[in-house]
Amino acid sequence: MREGKSGSESRTPDKPWLFRTYAGHSTAAKSNELYRKNLTKGQTGLSIAFDLPTQTGYDSDDELARGEVGKVGVPVSHIGDMRTLLDGIPLDQMNTSMTINATAAWLLSLYVAFADEQGASRDKLTGTIQNDIIKEYLSRGTYVFPPEPSLRLIKDTIVFSYQNVPKWNPTNVCSYHLQEAGATPVQELAYALATALAVLDTVKASGEVPAEKFGQVVGRVSFFVNAGMRFVTEICKMRAFNELWEEITLNRYGVTNPKERMFRYGVQVNSLGLTEPQPENNVYRILIEMLAVTLSKKARARAVQLPAWNEALGLPRPWDQQWSLRMQQIVAYETDLLEYGDIFDGSVEMSRKVEELKEQAKAELATIESLGGAVASIDYMKRRLVESNTSRLAAIESGQQIVVGVNKWTETEPSPLTAGEGAIMVVDPAVEAEQIERLKAWRASRDDKAVKAALAEVERAAKEGRNIMESSIAAARAGVTTGEWGTTLRRVFGEYRAPTGVAQAAVAREGLELNSVRASVDDLSNKLGRRLKFLVGKPGLDGHSNGAEQIAVRARDVGMEVVYEGIRLTPAQIVRAAVDESAHVIGLSILSGSHVPLVQEVMERLRKEGLTDVPVVVGGIIPPEDEVKLKAFGVAAIYTPKNFQLNDIMADIVRLVDSQAMAAA
Repeated sequence: MREGKSGSESRTPDKPWLFRTYAGHSTAAKSNELYRKNLTKGQTGLSIAFDLPTQTGYDSDDELARGEVGKVGVPVSHIGDMRTLLDGIPLDQMNTSMTINATAAWLLSLYVAFADEQGASRDKLTGTIQNDIIKEYLSRGTYVFPPEPSLRLIKDTIVFSYQNVPKWNPTNVCSYHLQEAGATPVQELAYALATALAVLDTVKASGEVPAEKFGQVVGRVSFFVNAGMRFVTEICKMRAFNELWEEITLNRYGVTNPKERMFRYGVQVNSLGLTEPQPENNVYRILIEMLAVTLSKKARARAVQLPAWNEALGLPRPWDQQWSLRMQQIVAYETDLLEYGDIFDGSVEMSRKVEELKEQAKAELATIESLGGAVASIDYMKRRLVESNTSRLAAIESGQQIVVGVNKWTETEPSPLTAGEGAIMVVDPAVEAEQIERLKAWRASRDDKAVKAALAEVERAAKEGRNIMESSIAAARAGVTTGEWGTTLRRVFGEYRAPTGVAQAAVAREGLELNSVRASVDDLSNKLGRRLKFLVGKPGLDGHSNGAEQIAVRARDVGMEVVYEGIRLTPAQIVRAAVDESAHVIGLSILSGSHVPLVQEVMERLRKEGLTDVPVVVGGIIPPEDEVKLKAFGVAAIYTPKNFQLNDIMADIVRLVDSQAMAAA
């Protein structure tokens, strides 16, 4: 009992949630060093961030991996990397979350294979793979395969885990990225629950889990949510999630065990709301958002990971991550939060808002069901998300939604936290070449015959409809690489291009002060002799398409002809499209930190094609020193998160094309 507590407060405090930081960068060795250091600081669970090649099933030396290796997470190309990543960490004592989706079955196979090597019993392994592919089609973009085989892979991991790794959460339905893509609380509730229904219905229809055991499968479904700045609404959203999941699991699936009906979730609070201007304000934002998922006992997160205050600027340093970890520890251990029941029970306002969210979410779920379920509704949900994000950005532009330091109270003192070199972590460019050399050495040292046999068995299992997990674990042991596993399944399942939602999004007519920009677009189009054409491209593996989509929608709304083919294009494909479409201007969107090598290649290819008269603009999280490099390559303009006025960006683009046309005349 803490000192000073009265007898009426003598109940034993609840255990705190798992403390995590989402981390991984550069190499497996550097990430292992970071994990072990964070564990000594009081972190109680691992949350592994993988780089984009690993997330999308490519090896580090693939053409599409250029510039992306080790940038947004750790590269794991084979079991050797997994051994290095988790060296000295006993897996039977660690709760590990792995943010991985399309290649979740493969990363779980690597993890289980390494646990077997450690001598860790599979039935003692605890943790989570995200393994939610539908939100990848809608928001995050690290999908690989079409929906049907993707759901089958999720089903395989669930069945395998139920049978072999019973304490593991084999799917983590993720509404986090839905909010990042602009989802309202109602959309976040409905689309996440629709995804969970699609997954559970797939497992049930397979017949691979006995009916009397299905509750165990339901009980291992977890969720990963987002908490934004609308504090009261976010608390109510989490209480609504709890109540809706309780109803669904009882009424739809007949789960009678209350423990198996519990809504179990982890959270990372909203990174979308972190600002580049006055980034020190982000500390307050992170704390307020964390309280939304910890204050209500009935809706309290099982695990919390917080972004760092400077993630709108670039990669956080270990010190920045420590600061976020300390925030969790102070709330859990220095306050009396964990000593009470749910402090919102009996609140009329809370109950009213929870019921309102539930009713609206049920209505949206009914719409999705009427369209045939989550998979059949991907186009519908994507369009709705693009429209919601457009409304959100319009409210910020107009000042209706205040963002302190961005569209109001922008005057500021210089921040000592961002002064000087080293304010953010920068991944050494040499990391990619070193990882590729290690990968080549790995391939040279393994038994090629065993590798070919293991891959052949993976392919047979995929073609024959057998569970993919045991053959994947055997492939991991044989030394198969991430890219080889991914290539094998691409041959069987094919690949997929998700809808962009841009063409279908409602056209803005009024309220955004578009008329003056529309007039300038019309004038320039007349001067050019055809409609001003804007090519929006996303080079590399970065799937964060929200910014590109909003630029494309606004360009369309001001009268430009827009060419936008979605994510994951090579520089060669973008330049080819610029030639074929006779684009007047090219916009590149990159948020993964790979802007320097990718933009450089685009500019070099444009020069070879003789397109030096086509201005190129770039958007993303780009540090000032990198802006200098991009301008040296010939980039005409650079936009970062501080440039939130989309009409101003459109006006800039018109001026750039106009000046180029005048120079050529």
